[in-house]
Amino acid sequence: MSSRSTYHHGDLRQAVLSAALDVIATEGPSALSLRDLARRAGVSHAAPAHHFKDRAGLLTAVATEGFDLLAAALAQAKDLKDAGVRYVRFATEHPAHFQVMFQPDLHRPDDPELLAAKERAGAGLRAGIAGVPADGRGPDARLAGVAAWSLAHGFATLLLSHNLAGPIGEQDPEEVFRTLAGLLFTSDTAQPPQE
Repeated sequence: MSSRSTYHHGDLRQAVLSAALDVIATEGPSALSLRDLARRAGVSHAAPAHHFKDRAGLLTAVATEGFDLLAAALAQAKDLKDAGVRYVRFATEHPAHFQVMFQPDLHRPDDPELLAAKERAGAGLRAGIAGVPADGRGPDARLAGVAAWSLAHGFATLLLSHNLAGPIGEQDPEEVFRTLAGLLFTSDTAQPPQE
């Protein structure tokens, strides 16, 4: 293979990202090596550094892509429950992204592109909270957002780590999540208890 052909790979950036996602999904982010990814992509060992500089740069790109995919998924949500279901679905369809996105020690958390992607995803989460009725007694919208995110993220994490196999068995995880969300977030406003 000539030097020229090792550096002209069509879409090297995407080829390396795809190879990285495969490694993360099967072996975890700690198994990533730019040299190994170059071998998998069929390019010289220095070629991935042209796009990502180093391992942290590559993982930053993975996290950024993940938050953009999550933002796109959440943009289609009809309400808070649907946003949670889409969050869980995103995690199960993109487990490698999900593993990296919420581990700031793996990537550059101050990267401008990553921050912008996180903001887009956050806006999708906040849009779901906007539909929760304010009854004057419950937590403010920000705390409701934390509760909703915690439920979706915790459920997705437990699902991906196979900790829900026993409790939910063969049930559809999305339907189980809808039920859980319904227990905590109702669409109707409860009346205060009568004294």
